[in-house]
This record gives sequence, structure tokens and C-alpha cells, in this order.
Amino acid sequence: MKALIGRRAAMTGTAALAAATALPARAQARRKLRFAAVFTEQDIRGEAMRGFATDLQGEFDVELHLNASLFRQGTELVALQRGNLEMANIAPQDFSRQIPAWSVMTSAYLFRDADHMGKVFAGPIGADFKKMVRDQLNVQVLGPLYFGTRQVNLKPRKRISTPADMAGMKLRMPPGEAWQFLGEALGANPTPVAFAELYTALQSGAVDGQDNPLPTSRTMRFYEVTTQFVLTSHLVAYDLLSMSARFWDSLSTTQKEKVQAAVDKAVAASTQRHLAQEQEMVAFFRSQGLEVYAPNVDAFRAEAQRRYLASPLSQSWPAGILERINAVR
Repeated sequence: MKALIGRRAAMTGTAALAAATALPARAQARRKLRFAAVFTEQDIRGEAMRGFATDLQGEFDVELHLNASLFRQGTELVALQRGNLEMANIAPQDFSRQIPAWSVMTSAYLFRDADHMGKVFAGPIGADFKKMVRDQLNVQVLGPLYFGTRQVNLKPRKRISTPADMAGMKLRMPPGEAWQFLGEALGANPTPVAFAELYTALQSGAVDGQDNPLPTSRTMRFYEVTTQFVLTSHLVAYDLLSMSARFWDSLSTTQKEKVQAAVDKAVAASTQRHLAQEQEMVAFFRSQGLEVYAPNVDAFRAEAQRRYLASPLSQSWPAGILERINAVR
């Protein structure tokens, strides 16, 4: 009998020890963090996010769902809001559809370059816009992810200095009212053409030019049917690395710090790679015999901002926002 009691006590003690050992293990279990984006694994941003996942190893189980493999483009924001996704790459246009004031963040000549954009989002203006998203959409914005600056690429050899020089130019712009307005703000005659048809449209003369980041113009071989790149730098392209506020709030202070540090590192790596790639494109296009030069960018910026402020597009913008953003150095 004593032997039986002893065995039971030993078994109970062993079970209690196992339970005590398991508790810290459960408490320290890695948090599942699914990230969704439309860019591919081969994209510079894909590489940056692989670094993000590596930096969080041990603390989080990060799943990267790229190339729109988990959610279709444009549906990621709703997935965050509903708690069906932890983290995503969100276009500022998606925020502006639900928060009209955010449309200013999609306008031309808002940012001078990637560095200016980063400073705006890191400062009080960025804090205000992030708070809008947090309060109205229940989403935590962690940082802007730069992926290039759009430049004008023309077939005619006419030298461009100011928006007046763009008069009569049939400039292909993506379909949509905002994109067509942007073409007008550049002084051109905007013409909607599907991206897949653009090379042929340039080749045939159906349009005189197009606008895209320089790497896109090389990938799609637009340089083969054009003569010059005018570095108007009219739109600094970026998305926002964002997280479900519900998930963010569930993290400890230490976990939040680790996530933010990993995001900052990914943003910096992506930006540096994109800027270096753009410089490589300038050298490549010149080696192909194309002219690559900067016009009077200040004149383009002044005309574009004048047109935006005079249009209904700016009615929802916070008062004085362009002046505040222009003043950031």
C-alpha cells in the first residue's frame, strides 16, 4: 500500500513538474504574424520583408504572403480592420477612400524625394495622419515603404523645362480621375491607356509619352520606343506597412519595440536599394543614347500644387497642409 501511495505521489509530482515546465513554454510561444502584399518575392520590398521576418525570429512566427496570394489587391485593409490579418502593405489611396483627408497623401509634388517623405511621416504631420487611421479605421501605421519616383518618358525630342512645354503632349496616364488630373497638372494632355498596351501605343505614336518609375521603364523596355527621360519627380511612390490595431495592442511593450525596429530596418533597406537602382537606370538609359535630364522642377511643383488647391480634390485636405509639408526639411 505504501509503495502504491509512493508511486502515485511520484507520478503526481512528475505531472506537476511537467505542467510547471510547460507554462513558461506556452507563455513564450511565438505569436503568429501574417503579412500580405501584392509585390513579389523577387521585388526589392520582398527581400526587405524577408529581413523583417528574420529579425523577428524567436519572438514571432512571421508568414509572408506575397504576390496577392492571401488577399486580392485592395482588400487587405478590410482584412486588417476585421481582424482577419495581422499586417499588410497598404496603398495610401486605400486609406483615402475611407478618410478623404488622406487624399492629400496621394497628390503630385507632395514630397520632394524619399528622404522628405520619411521626415514628414516621422514628424508631427505624420503623427496626425497616422492618428486618423488609428482612430477611424482601427489600423496602426508603422512606416512608409518607398518603391520609386515617377518620371516622364517622351518619344518627341522636344526639350522640356516647365509645364508650358508639355502643352499638347499626349501623355499616357493610368485610367482613373485622379491619374488624369495628375497628367493635366503636369501641363500635358492625359490619355488613358492600359498598361499592357503601352509599349505599342508609344511605338505607333498613339501617345507621346508615359510616366513610371525608371526601373519599370527598363523592365517594360519603354526606352526602346522613346528618346528622353525628363526627371520631373512628380510622384514619390510609397505604401504603408500597417498592422491590425487589435493585434498591435495585444503585444507587450518589448514586442512592439521589436516589431517597430524590424519595420524601420526593412524600410531603410528597401529605400536604399530603390535609390541605388534608380541611379543605375539613369546610367543605363544614357548608355542607350537617350537624354536624361531634370527640368525646372520648382516650376512643375508650383503649377501642380496650384491646380490641386483650385480643384475639388483638395476640399477635404487639412487647412495649410501643403505649406506645412513644404516646410519640412
